[in-house]
Amino acid sequence: MALQCNSLPCYISKPAKSKPISPFTSTHFTPTHHTQLFLNSDSLKLSTPRSNRVVSAVISEGNPVSSTSSGADVFKLTYLEGNSWLWDVGGLKILVDPILVGNLDFGIPWLYDAAKKFLKNFQLTDLPEVDCLLITQSLDDHCHLKTLKPLSQKSPDLRVIATPNAKSLLDPLFNNVTYLEPGESSEIENIQGSQVKIQATAGPVLGPPWQRPENGYLVISPQDQLTLYYEPHCVYNKNFLEKERADIVITPVIKQLLPNFTLVSGQEDAVQLAKMLGAKFIVPMRNGDLDAKGLLASLIQSQGTMESFKELLSKELPDAEVLEPTPGVPLDISALSKLT
Repeated sequence: MALQCNSLPCYISKPAKSKPISPFTSTHFTPTHHTQLFLNSDSLKLSTPRSNRVVSAVISEGNPVSSTSSGADVFKLTYLEGNSWLWDVGGLKILVDPILVGNLDFGIPWLYDAAKKFLKNFQLTDLPEVDCLLITQSLDDHCHLKTLKPLSQKSPDLRVIATPNAKSLLDPLFNNVTYLEPGESSEIENIQGSQVKIQATAGPVLGPPWQRPENGYLVISPQDQLTLYYEPHCVYNKNFLEKERADIVITPVIKQLLPNFTLVSGQEDAVQLAKMLGAKFIVPMRNGDLDAKGLLASLIQSQGTMESFKELLSKELPDAEVLEPTPGVPLDISALSKLT
């Protein structure tokens, strides 16, 4: 979440209630439950014209640092809190908007200072070897220099795909950066030869109306069986996205508001997004659920709940499933087979 205040980027959030979990380390992860969730795939018929297929979702018990995907068309999604994710797409690992070093404070901790609630001990050294860094926005809650500087020192040639708005920040750090405008796409490949296509979409404008928008992304699995859509503000260009389809939508669903200003959308906007893309799985992110302090943190109001979102979704897209991620616990979504 980000806000442009007199040209000063300000991240603002209000922690939401959530059940605590045991944070994991690179050597051991203690899950908070021992029950796997299996969705009945027999009744799922995806609306995308790419192919007819059956998909399933499993909440995994494994440590995402050591776990691997079992097939080319598997999305293993691990939420790292805030806007941060680690995705394993058919064996290809993508690190998204990481904040893994220090707090999020934009250099103004008296005004705003946020720490993660659950994965407090997770660090850069706990990451597996990643194939790509994906950056959606240019502000510090997505392009976090405290994290990216040591990451670049460790892996200066890491493949990076990013919004052009972050060019001045990323060019001094990484040697292999691809900047995508909405509608442009690029492919990434790991040493096993798996290829994933990433296409940029138009996200929010975080400055004057004439400024180029930040990015969302469509991520397509190696065998073109599954597509994921991600944009961390639930802000999208309807005219652009109505031509697209996505099996999985990762989006905020609880609004975060300042007086007369929406910082992060959700609720009915998230429902309409999922409906437009024909999504079968919605993965809600709680990017405001942080331990935050400071003047700006006290001004945020949340609107809506997970329950109210599910109720809205059931009326508009009754066959869709909501899969709530637990920080640090991989969520697997797989294309099992094709239907004739």
